[in-house]
Amino acid sequence: MIPTIHWDDGRVIMIDQRKLPAEEVYVECADYVQVAEAIEEMVIRGAPAIGVAAAYGVALGIQEVNDPNRLTAVFETVSARLERTRPTARNLFWALERMRRAFGDNRHRDLRELKKSLIDEAGKIESDDLEANKKIGAWGKELIRDGDGVLTHCNAGALATAGYGTALGVVRAAFEQGKKFTVYVDETRPFLQGARLTVWELVRDRIPVVLITDNMAGYLMQTGEISSVITGADRIVRNGDTANKIGTYGVAVLARENSLPFYVAAPMNTIDFSLAEGTEIPIEERNPREVREAGGCLVTLPDVPVRNPAFDVTPARYITAVITEQGIARPPYEESLGKLRKA
Repeated sequence: MIPTIHWDDGRVIMIDQRKLPAEEVYVECADYVQVAEAIEEMVIRGAPAIGVAAAYGVALGIQEVNDPNRLTAVFETVSARLERTRPTARNLFWALERMRRAFGDNRHRDLRELKKSLIDEAGKIESDDLEANKKIGAWGKELIRDGDGVLTHCNAGALATAGYGTALGVVRAAFEQGKKFTVYVDETRPFLQGARLTVWELVRDRIPVVLITDNMAGYLMQTGEISSVITGADRIVRNGDTANKIGTYGVAVLARENSLPFYVAAPMNTIDFSLAEGTEIPIEERNPREVREAGGCLVTLPDVPVRNPAFDVTPARYITAVITEQGIARPPYEESLGKLRKA
């Protein structure tokens, strides 16, 4: 299992995803500010992994408190800083809400016990995510057939989660079942998560993989090499509209044009039942440098104006099914996701 993130003796240890695949380097965060910066700077990324990191960030922030009278103020400061890191991923806010409940439930306890309870809760969020991912894989593996060419966009694997993956969790489960298929991975500009991270994971697991550029997907669907699409998600709303890495919407439209199934794999905590439709999802705009450069090398004029939305929203009408740990939801999503929520 790929060690995406874990707690070790008062430190949060993360694999530095900016360095992959060239180097396997680990970053140690000694305080919550370093955790927040690691999330912002893409040391760690992927909605479920961001949620785990935020939970550990809260636990780390409370470890610094020695005066019980300052606990609530520090908790609010730490939570507010982590909330500001990345606005789109629902899992970040879900994890912080869960840590808030744990803080409230244990606020009356001895300071040492309170600190331990928050570390334990963050660890439970990590282990729960791993378990959810494996259940997603178990449900979704039946959707992959022998001989398929499965396209995935961005990285929704072990690196984006606590260690197994959502979209790649489905791929892993199907491969472990003995199915023979090929995964097509698009580069996923501008940060190249597909080329750098997804390829690295699949090669490591000896799962057959072909790398393509983002603008090759339509052609390979047209020629029959790609037969289905599966992606992760950063936020799904009540009607099934789904925010995921920029470019996902275009892939979904191409899949519909070519009559191919388009699947989304995500844990239930990615679903934001407070929002009715995708237009309400906040979309993060990132540093223009990520577009002007590739691998640290300038590829255009240094001062050209840039748009760099990190995510787009795929309307529910393009999504064949949403695979969760509770089961597979199909249209109409407000009804099917609501049933899974109550399961």
